[in-house]
Amino acid sequence: MIDAAEALPTDLAAAHAMILAERAARLVAESDRRSLDIEIERLKLEIARLRRERFGQSAERGTRIEQLELALEDLEETAAAEAAVSDTAPSQSRRKPARRPLPDHLPRVRMVEPAPAACPCCGGELSKLGEDVTETLERIPAQWRVIQHVREKFSCRTCQVITQSPAPFHAIARGRAGAGLLAEVVFNKFGLHLPLHRQSGRFAAEGVEIDVSTLADWVGAVSVALQPLVAAIADHASAGQRLHVDDTPVPVLAKGKTKTGRLWAMVRDDRPFGGNDPPAAAYFYSPDRSGEHPHAFLSGFTGIMQADAFAGFNRLYEKAPSSWRRAGRTDAGNSTSWPS
Repeated sequence: MIDAAEALPTDLAAAHAMILAERAARLVAESDRRSLDIEIERLKLEIARLRRERFGQSAERGTRIEQLELALEDLEETAAAEAAVSDTAPSQSRRKPARRPLPDHLPRVRMVEPAPAACPCCGGELSKLGEDVTETLERIPAQWRVIQHVREKFSCRTCQVITQSPAPFHAIARGRAGAGLLAEVVFNKFGLHLPLHRQSGRFAAEGVEIDVSTLADWVGAVSVALQPLVAAIADHASAGQRLHVDDTPVPVLAKGKTKTGRLWAMVRDDRPFGGNDPPAAAYFYSPDRSGEHPHAFLSGFTGIMQADAFAGFNRLYEKAPSSWRRAGRTDAGNSTSWPS
């Protein structure tokens, strides 16, 4: 190992050259950090601009925002790594990460650090003056466990009849997945857009191997089990006096290509108009945008409907002009303006 003093130059000219070389290297590093900061701020402005946009195809805009957010994350990670390696503070042009207070609803676990038994200076007796609390956010990984439902058997000594508690309820008949696991799989798939093969790989990394086909069976069984709840939500939404209906294109995988399906949303919210009923949103899928699809799930509705100028809704207005009113229209007939 070479001592630091031995590595320093002994003459003034060499020392001057070393200082100039270090200064040049520092200027290059600062220039690189400034370029990163400028690119980070540019991406932030671009993301904010796209989020403020109100027009254009929503699917393309959402994809563009996701791509920019990924690029922004990569640049911020690179800038933080360079600052950590060089042991310098972040550039002044880039704001420090937000340091928000930790959520109040999380449980607190007190870990009292060991205190000295006596004064380290004179060995005298110590008395507590107070304490300083430093909070650290921690997460305990998901825990897998097997729940054993034990049903004991009893025999009557008088009549010899065997008695046993009934079998516990399972969300899937003869299934071995608990309700919590099923809820996580379904939420990951539809709420977080995490495909089943990704979930299967994650579970395997945690020591529990579950085939994709098994996960698919679970999702299908849960979908069937939730049909009464889905129907109840749809009935509640269509029972309101006012509805907002809209659709959006969704890519659907098909054999050898990708097709475009439609996801319809039917929203009821009477709270702005003094209603006490809870709001609701019902969703329906269709393989295309034919007018027969909204006609099918809106056939029982009567009241005011707010929607775009899609011609497929005209069949509904023509079929029951006395019970249907279109919001936002001022022409004659069955149209009206949305109440304020």
